[in-house]
Amino acid sequence: MNEAETTAQPETTSGVRIFTGKLHRIQRGHGRAFVDVPPAPAAEPVRRPARVAIMLALAHKIQDAIDRGVVRDCAEVAARLGLSRARVTQLLDLTLLAPDIQEQILFAESVDGVEPMGERAVRAAVRVEDWAMQCEEFSPTR
Repeated sequence: MNEAETTAQPETTSGVRIFTGKLHRIQRGHGRAFVDVPPAPAAEPVRRPARVAIMLALAHKIQDAIDRGVVRDCAEVAARLGLSRARVTQLLDLTLLAPDIQEQILFAESVDGVEPMGERAVRAAVRVEDWAMQCEEFSPTR
């Protein structure tokens, strides 16, 4: 602790010194001792890409592999990744979003495990074919 948090009062006539602040008791052998406890440092929030952003990036990688002929189709991708064909289709559908929405998703961050948007809200926007209407439909807080 710093001096502002723990202060020693002048000794009294009986030779006892009074401390104010946070102290922590420790056991050493048969005796007891008290030590200052430093304040815990403020933890920085844990930031990472949002889950839906990772899925969108994966969808672009899969689509690129299909376009280049590295894999034949969605069924082969599903077999290689151990996913169902329906799940691969859901991932690839994310590439049909309007570019503005994709940009919002790719820059989204999860802070301390709290996701900024759900996959269901994103998939709801995919069902709309017109990009202008997708932007109206899409709301990251849903």
